[in-house]
Amino acid sequence: MAKVIVVTSGKGGVGKTTTSAAFATGLALRGYKTVVIDFDVGLRNVDLIMGCERRVVFDFINVINGDAKLHQALIKDKRVENLSILATSQTRDKDALTEDGVRRVIGELGPMFDYIVCDSPAGIERGAHLAMYFADEAIVVANAEVSSVRDADRMIGLLTSKSRKAEQGKPMPQHLLLTRYDAERVERGEMLKVEDVQEILAVPLLGIIPECPSVLQASNIGQPVVMDEKSPAGKAYRESIGRLLGEETEISIPRAGKRGLFGRLLRRTA
Repeated sequence: MAKVIVVTSGKGGVGKTTTSAAFATGLALRGYKTVVIDFDVGLRNVDLIMGCERRVVFDFINVINGDAKLHQALIKDKRVENLSILATSQTRDKDALTEDGVRRVIGELGPMFDYIVCDSPAGIERGAHLAMYFADEAIVVANAEVSSVRDADRMIGLLTSKSRKAEQGKPMPQHLLLTRYDAERVERGEMLKVEDVQEILAVPLLGIIPECPSVLQASNIGQPVVMDEKSPAGKAYRESIGRLLGEETEISIPRAGKRGLFGRLLRRTA
């Protein structure tokens, strides 16, 4: 059965969908059959980042409502073997998501895939709750900013208390992914230091994704940044995926100025 991973944060604009697309694609590139589901009903974006928006005929809500079969709504990626996308509706509201419907769809997907990546909407309403409820593991995405960290802390609390695993008395493995990390802003005191975020959230750090123009460039052409071999962000995502799979690699903290090669690389590409 597939392992269900939710990508969540609480706050919008931190890079959840970019992260969902990157992790789903990265897992598929490593040979795992993977599907990414968009839970952001009404504001779908996974299909854009995955470059398949013109191929959406049926969606997640159609399957939940019985208007389409799951195989009709699943979109197979043309570039990456083992990768599929389940887009959501742009015209329905979030009440169209039901617990029974989500349970049934995830139950159908389970035998078909190794990983199910759930892209959670921002906030703590119905869509976000259902995206995390059936998860086996969580990636909590945050920027190194006070508001983002506070919202991430709120989501960590919900993952610990409101998921199916919590109801069963089982722990929910959680990982912190710091995104849009700008070493120059950290040095100027405009962003929190990595160790400060870790101290506040007390969740194991999975990786640090540097602020990088290649992320926007990749989104604009419908290609997950993890596929960009020259992108510092893509490299950081690939390393983070390896850690999720149990690989023990050191996490590089981007440095400003001349104090580190990675910092110089980041500044030249920014």
